[in-house]
Amino acid sequence: KIIVQTLPQGTKFTTLDGIERTLSDEDLMICDVEKPLCIAGVFGGINSGVTENTTQIFLESAYFDPTSVRRTAKRHGLNTDASFRFERGIDIDQTEYAMLRAAILIRELAGGEVSMEIEDIYPNKMKNLQVLLSFDKVYGLVGQEIPKETIKSILASLEIRVNNVTESGIGLTIPSYRVDVQREADVIEEILRVYGYNRIQVSNKLNASISHSSRYEDHKVSAIIANQLVSQGFYEIMTNSLTSPKQLEWSQEFKEEETVTMVNPLSQELSIMRRSLLFSGLEVIAYNLNRKRANLALFEFGKTYLQTEGERKEQKCLTLFMSGSRNMVHWASGEVANDFFVLKGVVEGILRRLGIQVWKTRTVTNDLFAEGISLYQGKKRLGDLGVVQPPITKDFDIKQEVLYADLDWGLLLQLIPGQNIVFTDIPKFPEVTRDLALLLDRNVTFQEIHQLAYQTERRLLRDIALFDVYEGKNLPEGKKSYAVRFTLQDTEKTLTDKQIDKTMGKLQQQFEKQLDAELR
Repeated sequence: KIIVQTLPQGTKFTTLDGIERTLSDEDLMICDVEKPLCIAGVFGGINSGVTENTTQIFLESAYFDPTSVRRTAKRHGLNTDASFRFERGIDIDQTEYAMLRAAILIRELAGGEVSMEIEDIYPNKMKNLQVLLSFDKVYGLVGQEIPKETIKSILASLEIRVNNVTESGIGLTIPSYRVDVQREADVIEEILRVYGYNRIQVSNKLNASISHSSRYEDHKVSAIIANQLVSQGFYEIMTNSLTSPKQLEWSQEFKEEETVTMVNPLSQELSIMRRSLLFSGLEVIAYNLNRKRANLALFEFGKTYLQTEGERKEQKCLTLFMSGSRNMVHWASGEVANDFFVLKGVVEGILRRLGIQVWKTRTVTNDLFAEGISLYQGKKRLGDLGVVQPPITKDFDIKQEVLYADLDWGLLLQLIPGQNIVFTDIPKFPEVTRDLALLLDRNVTFQEIHQLAYQTERRLLRDIALFDVYEGKNLPEGKKSYAVRFTLQDTEKTLTDKQIDKTMGKLQQQFEKQLDAELR
């Protein structure tokens, strides 16, 4: 006795390959009165397989629902010949013919004997699909008129039966073996395939519409920045949005309940949507290092994914990776390693290219970085950059320092100023430079000097540059020395010594008052 049924959730079943599998209560099973024999349309069981000692075979020929077979095969990670055919749909009317053909082959090739009559169990007979084909729909999709007699002739050649013909359309019956023809559009595709795509006329008239899109659209701005990075020696990468849950362990910001998880993952290594582009980038770096490409500068435009209460969010990011050296070893110059300041310069170049001129820096709090800074405009965080934590790079078998920048691309697009650039004439009067060697507390940053200087003197101050930093011998404990160069210029006249001395004195006074600085 053969019973087709589902079994309770968690039932154990050993397949032909000797692997014990845990069944779902949605898996359709072929059973006898005592035990399951095979997973319907997917894989046989070890207790029902044919061996060299087999003398009796029970032949079963069946039609299984493609959706059910596909879900079962995916659930158990099985890709068998049976599932390949059943999940794509077969002809339900050929089950008896297939059984007879199998029985004949067994009898001819193995000397078997047919010992019983065929029993056909088909309680709810499936009717062939009926489709109403509209001539206007054919003409609309194809783009030109095909003669009605030609349409009928093509349908007849495809064994699609014509039931009735009217002025507006044709009533059709689709044969059971054409499982790929389900809709009116499918029938039209078949007609056009036989009629010939090459017979469809191409219009001599070319229509075009004028685009009124903004020049600040995402793809346009992305292309500008991509070209800028490529010109600086970067290569663009594109990585998989699916990743491993193991990567959630590297940061306290990655909470499991906020992670978008795949319902039917291809594997455990590709079971969640990424929370950061860092790890896929590290995989690319490790791949290149294993092929002796140690000097790398990479960037990627990509999305991260977040699960919040009631909704899923996507955030587009621009990430940059630098590792190894900036240049190849050359007789005229030594090897120069990529460092934090190179990456910082690249990031600042991106911001200025976007028209973003003002931002502040803070010490990075993201635990993916061993050290680095965060860029802010007001309370909005533009991004983070710095050195990746060594334990993370070590886990990817990367033995050299990796510099990483993660910029919020969606926010940067919002901050692009929608205004025209104003040009001014090159000044006719000369610039003047003056240097100050300042003794400062170790925790004072150059940014504080920069901001204080421009707050003190806006009209004449053109540029501020830090050209020397010293800590160590002959300096008091907890102190450091900054050598800072100030560039002054008046666009209307030549500066006098009196004006220059007055400006430098004012700057020195503010440094002493606000930053507790001393002149060395």
